[in-house]
Amino acid sequence: MPIKIQGDLPAKKILETENIFVMDEKRAMSQDIRPLKIIIANLMPLKEDTELQLLRELSNTPLQVDVTFLMMDTHISKTTPASHINKFYSSFSEIKDHKFDGMIITGAPIEHLEFDEVDYWDELKEIMEWSKTHVTSTLHICWGAQAGLYYHYGIKKYQLKQKLSGIYKHRVLHRKTPIVRGFDDVFYAPHSRHTGVKAAEIEANPHLTILAKSKEAGVLLVLADDGKQIFVLGHLEYDRLTLDKEYKRDLAKGLNPQIPVNYYEDDDPANKPELTWRSTSNCLYSNWLNYYVYQTTPYELE
Repeated sequence: MPIKIQGDLPAKKILETENIFVMDEKRAMSQDIRPLKIIIANLMPLKEDTELQLLRELSNTPLQVDVTFLMMDTHISKTTPASHINKFYSSFSEIKDHKFDGMIITGAPIEHLEFDEVDYWDELKEIMEWSKTHVTSTLHICWGAQAGLYYHYGIKKYQLKQKLSGIYKHRVLHRKTPIVRGFDDVFYAPHSRHTGVKAAEIEANPHLTILAKSKEAGVLLVLADDGKQIFVLGHLEYDRLTLDKEYKRDLAKGLNPQIPVNYYEDDDPANKPELTWRSTSNCLYSNWLNYYVYQTTPYELE
């Protein structure tokens, strides 16, 4: 699939080396079709890594996808150069009068904070409210999923006894739901978080359905009744080495982290991690774009 991005976005060269079809603005303008407009609220600290991971996942559809990256006006990133953000990101004030086919709200390493302690929480609440009328379907990831479940449905997060980190086995609960179409009965997915949500609270809400969960890691995938909101409590977009980098970063900080579960062969960090979730991740994003965005969104967005 062609992903339409700015021609000089750093992720473009990497995607092209992976044989992923990337289209710049000039070529996209010559095609007589309407691309899907996807906006990504990237809240992760290493924004360029997350850009690459999500663009890679959005590459598994024959549709043209026009990607816009959204920054928080009320937060200054300490780990991504301001020059990168100013060049490739839009502010909410710049896009709020437009409509989008789909939206992705990423995770963020701020689980130790209560939601109202996050410096951009008021702005994010405004964006999530705006998404109800300006976005066909919104995909929430990890902390973004916890934030969305709390804002839209009052589902609270709780602190885990220790960080959940690794590759966990999950089971599909509702096979006929389009978002899990093509999934195996049992599949693997990465988690990296200090907080969770209680399955019983989600099950008690008639507007929410748990589609996949794990005995060890808990809830992974939740669907709002019309598919307008989808919540992924893990990190299926992670690449092979993301958990490895997180583990070694925490080790260097003296945090004494546990070795990610089911990640390294023989639980030895000297071994290269095995990639066991890529096909599931590709399937999830392809299903979202097809069944909850493309098949649902109006042709005339505005």
